[in-house]
Amino acid sequence: MTYRVCFVCTGNICRSPMAESVFRARVVQAGLDGLVEVDSAGTDGWHEGEGADPRTVTVLREHDYDAGHTARRFDPSWFARLDLVIALDSGHLRALRRLAPTERDAEKVRLLRSYDPAADGDPDVPDPYYGGAEDFAACLEMVETASTGLLAAVREQVEGHAA
Repeated sequence: MTYRVCFVCTGNICRSPMAESVFRARVVQAGLDGLVEVDSAGTDGWHEGEGADPRTVTVLREHDYDAGHTARRFDPSWFARLDLVIALDSGHLRALRRLAPTERDAEKVRLLRSYDPAADGDPDVPDPYYGGAEDFAACLEMVETASTGLLAAVREQVEGHAA
């Protein structure tokens, strides 16, 4: 049984493709690539069909992550096939929970930084879009840190499904 995770930000060109790439790499490194499917989307369709922001591509490549990506908009019908929907900030969390067709689907939505014990009450990964290279690097660092806790939680779910 495949466990499905979708990362969601606003336009699906900065934070969510970054999180998708990092988490997919972690899944492969953990030997879970046949058991966990990872993708991403945006709450809005502004950039549908476009690649990731060039600054996202640069920071991913600089850290040896895959940078291939095509933006798309999150469709509420996807809740039925997803196990976990990861919001990159509180606004996305609220938007996704409003889109959820059922309470059970709304419970699938979590904030990425909720998996980072060092986040200390700061739940959001800031949008680097209007910033510079340093903002994209900081975003990547937050995503990498939170991905460690997320991987542990997903591993527990996957092993629970297998049992």
